[in-house]
Amino acid sequence: MAYFLAIETATKVCSVAVFENNSLMAVKEENGDYSHAENLAVFADELLEKCSIKTSQLSAVFVSKGPGSYTGLQIGVSFAKGLCYALKIPLISIETLKSMAWGFINKNTSDLTKGYLVCPMIDARRMEVYTAIYQHDLVETKSVTADIIEEDSYLEFLARHQVFFIGDGANKCKDVIQHKHADFSSEVLPSAVYLGQLGYEKFEKKQFEDVAYFEPFYLKEFVALKGKKLV
Repeated sequence: MAYFLAIETATKVCSVAVFENNSLMAVKEENGDYSHAENLAVFADELLEKCSIKTSQLSAVFVSKGPGSYTGLQIGVSFAKGLCYALKIPLISIETLKSMAWGFINKNTSDLTKGYLVCPMIDARRMEVYTAIYQHDLVETKSVTADIIEEDSYLEFLARHQVFFIGDGANKCKDVIQHKHADFSSEVLPSAVYLGQLGYEKFEKKQFEDVAYFEPFYLKEFVALKGKKLV
């Protein structure tokens, strides 16, 4: 028996979950403004207490590695690394988009047609999204990129497959990508719940990160905007 703490902070969703092996014990999450710095440690403490688990009983920490919000990822990964370092337990990272695809497939397996693809999308600026495309077995068909959405986006995939566009980035693509094979759902958002199975598989294979040197997958460089000079 092994216990795991899972942390998801790649977007506006602040999500924490506790697992026994790959079975979900409890989850707490909030989707709103970026309040991760205030909520993350509180959520973790509340869940561990609810599950009657001490931090010393944790076998590893799962963390969503990105892409996503620079600040959100920084907060989540820093918290996870601090726990792992203090407890001397492994850090296991899971690709944010892959975990979203897993969540969608796991929820809808019986309703999906053969040969479909899943395209999770995280909203970026204007008409840009962070995205990738996965097959039903989570094999990556299109690698993670930051894409500007246009009318002809993903036509090479839509011509041959039904494609489910999911996540908060899918909302702004509805009116632009109009194809008979395109389906849209904004309901599947990043969640610590989706890290459990993928994290447990990595734990069994001992696919651990180097706690000292691991960094989130930001995808794009952080650009600090200059404030207006007050006269």
